[in-house]
Amino acid sequence: MTSGFDVVIVGGGPAGIMAGLLFGRAGCKVQVLEKHADFFRDFRGDTVHPSTMEVLRELGLLDEFLKRPHDEIRTLTARVANRQITFADASHLPVKTKFIALMPQWDFLDFLAQEARHYPTFSLRMEAEAVDLIIESGRVSGVRLKVGEEVRARLTVAADGRGSVLREKAGLPKTDLGAPIDVLWFRLPKEKSAVNETGGTFGAGTFLVQLDRGNYWQCAYVVPKGAADEIRKTGMREFRADVARAAPKLAQAVETLEDWDQVKLLSVSLDRLTRWWRPGLLAIGDAAHAMSPVGGVGINLAIQDAVAAANILAAPLARGEDVDPLLKNVQGRRLLPTRLVQRAQKIVHNRVLTPLVVRKAKLDKVPFVLGLFDRLPFLRRIPARLVGLGIRREHIRSPDAGLRRAAPAKRRPSPSRGSSRSPRRTARS
Repeated sequence: MTSGFDVVIVGGGPAGIMAGLLFGRAGCKVQVLEKHADFFRDFRGDTVHPSTMEVLRELGLLDEFLKRPHDEIRTLTARVANRQITFADASHLPVKTKFIALMPQWDFLDFLAQEARHYPTFSLRMEAEAVDLIIESGRVSGVRLKVGEEVRARLTVAADGRGSVLREKAGLPKTDLGAPIDVLWFRLPKEKSAVNETGGTFGAGTFLVQLDRGNYWQCAYVVPKGAADEIRKTGMREFRADVARAAPKLAQAVETLEDWDQVKLLSVSLDRLTRWWRPGLLAIGDAAHAMSPVGGVGINLAIQDAVAAANILAAPLARGEDVDPLLKNVQGRRLLPTRLVQRAQKIVHNRVLTPLVVRKAKLDKVPFVLGLFDRLPFLRRIPARLVGLGIRREHIRSPDAGLRRAAPAKRRPSPSRGSSRSPRRTARS
């Protein structure tokens, strides 16, 4: 049995590592438990939005973050009816970083973990899978690991993703909003261009998102919910033809897809807990609300949850106070932006993606609303602000206990195991 922690955080994703950093910075003794041996899982969210980079700036970490290899998205485009329309322009955002940074999530997590290790009250355990809660007298007092070990803490934070084990064990009620789509992720080669060309292509019954990663496209091909198995049965040749029809510009590059190991399924979920807490436990990030990939906002909402949790809980926890009465305040702070973003994603699902991808509608002309962004460029500021900064943006209010020290040396992963351009580890479908 391991005890003596103020906080145990289950899940080493963006919400978990950021929360660990902030609680450790405030002087709380915190341990993050990550069930994998490393962070190398490909085709996870790679977009770090201006809202997240503002958090890093407030922590004094932005310059170091930007030293890591990344690509920058300053505009978002839509290709439809042989026209390319810019519908979001980040150049007017009231922040230092007027762009979305594309960085492999394992690099981002490695960066956060490296910075968190500067605080002696922070620790990260890899290959530590939590499978159950320790509940005593109705209150959560820690977690039980797969190996049988108990890790006890005054507060347990569930940041273990959309398939959260802890939220199920805690019996937290959930509302499923439904998602009519899934996404097939794959990479295609490209020549590096002077301007980032990230955008979406609307075809005849198809929608393909192309993230410009410099010398390759990271592609998200939207399909009806549950259709992936049938697509695989039709064969790779037919799939390549479908992608080429959806985005003729990729017709040559798509020939590099040789087998289904190169194509990963993201099963899209859209849900949220109606109660994020119970005594001794708080859920944040995807464990509290699974987001659609629409807008690429999942990482950034998770980071905002972590900041809000630390703002509300870190100081009293560091003072040894009972934080159970404050847990509902975290949900109260973050529920509105979660609802609004999910409502917007639901509208896109129902009014754009369902007619287009599920019902196979044909787009032979530019929709009126999309055309407005072409005729009235100032409108591009609206989606840029909503995607880039979000709703009810959080700022660092949690205390700095002044414990920062030189972090212990940590060997960076070698290119043979993975790199920002050629990862070896792949996502779980």
